[in-house]
Amino acid sequence: MDDRLARVIYIRLRKHVRLQKGSAVCLGDIAQLLAPPETERELKQMVLEKPKEHDGNRMVIDMLQVIGKIRERYPRYSVEYIGEPHTLVEINDKERRPSIAAFIVVWLLLFFGSMLTIMNFHADVSMPEVMVRIVEMITGERDQHPYLFQGAYSIGIGLGMIVFFNHLFRKKWNEEPTPLEVEMFLYQENLDHYVITEEYKKIHHKKSEQGGS
Repeated sequence: MDDRLARVIYIRLRKHVRLQKGSAVCLGDIAQLLAPPETERELKQMVLEKPKEHDGNRMVIDMLQVIGKIRERYPRYSVEYIGEPHTLVEINDKERRPSIAAFIVVWLLLFFGSMLTIMNFHADVSMPEVMVRIVEMITGERDQHPYLFQGAYSIGIGLGMIVFFNHLFRKKWNEEPTPLEVEMFLYQENLDHYVITEEYKKIHHKKSEQGGS
């Protein structure tokens, strides 16, 4: 095997990781590695940062910082990186289980909120009169309370929502993400981008202060 190839460390940082409060940030926690077996095991255990209280609950580990640490320990190795140039590390307290009471409250708020939204929309577009007119066109008779049509319409709305959101409790009809999952993903992406930008500003400001002093 070519000795030059054997002395290359390939590294790919994860985009976002969560660690328990009080634990050190090791390279194996934030990255995937490809290196000679013995070196890879040591690299995974290499400590990059020990978060302190003033660091808050989020911090950014930059690829240049990672490469510098690796070069200090393995000066003869070259480092090739793939993918993200930084990792957002979120420091959490002990994992909390979701409260059943909070789940029920949120579920009720969403249920009644959705119900009122649909009802207000139907009132705005005069849906009762439209239904009466549709039934009159189909049957030839005018019925001021077409309950059968209204019931079928209500069931259709429920089935349409299930098909649209591709989700019924924990059951999914296919592997496609639901619209809610896509929105949550985009929200998390924007949140991570904002936090990383702010963390880089803090790092730059800290370096400027150190350089000025």
